[in-house]
Amino acid sequence: MALTDSPAESGVVTDSDSKIAVDSLSKRYEVRGEAVTALDDVSFEVADGEFLCIVGPSGCGKTTLFRAIAGLEAPSEGGVYVDDERVTEPGIDRGMVFQNYALFPWRTVRGNIRFGLDRPTCECPDCEQRVQELVDLVGLSGFEDAYPKELSGGMKQRVGIARALAVDPDVLLMDEPFGSLDPNTRDTLHGELLDIWRATNKTILFVTHEVEEAVTLADRILVMAADPGRVDDVVDVSLDRPRQRTDIEFVEYVSDIRERLGQ
Repeated sequence: MALTDSPAESGVVTDSDSKIAVDSLSKRYEVRGEAVTALDDVSFEVADGEFLCIVGPSGCGKTTLFRAIAGLEAPSEGGVYVDDERVTEPGIDRGMVFQNYALFPWRTVRGNIRFGLDRPTCECPDCEQRVQELVDLVGLSGFEDAYPKELSGGMKQRVGIARALAVDPDVLLMDEPFGSLDPNTRDTLHGELLDIWRATNKTILFVTHEVEEAVTLADRILVMAADPGRVDDVVDVSLDRPRQRTDIEFVEYVSDIRERLGQ
């Protein structure tokens, strides 16, 4: 499709509560002289305040899609819109959390979180208060002056979440943020992330390869297929929170999504 300034101009009808609209997004790369399609005609919307998880097999373009929404990848066709504004670059309206933490080893917890602010060297009371509020929000009170090497993996990821929230973005983009953590820590952070989501009312897009993780967290799950990457289905998760993995309804959701993924 031709590039447009808004999804409405492209003929896509968006819901009035839509925060994010991905409109006929395709992405191609050239590898050794050959064109490789990573994403093919991907379209979906995310409501304001929704928790959407994206799952799919390796090579289905989950991370490419994440990077396009973040403004780190330019689409070959189509576009991404936040509040009807076309995404062309990273912006403070979208906070990002990555699997590898991406913390500065020479900065303390307080310093890493402060870096997420627009003025990282600011010493004003409002900035100091904001940093402390985020420290408290992610459960790191007492560790403000600790360095990343002194923190566990779960604590490092809490810092990453707090830093992403520092400028109060409308959208939180999370690319397999708990993938390198042990199961117990991951389960703990699932509960903490849901608490943060409820407290902040952010719109969250969460990329994961773990189906159980997606069913634990999401309002809806975007199921992707590979070769090329595309949307296979969108699953509404109609389960009350907190969700128990041993409940029959939970198991049925996991089984259904795995079947869709061919697992």
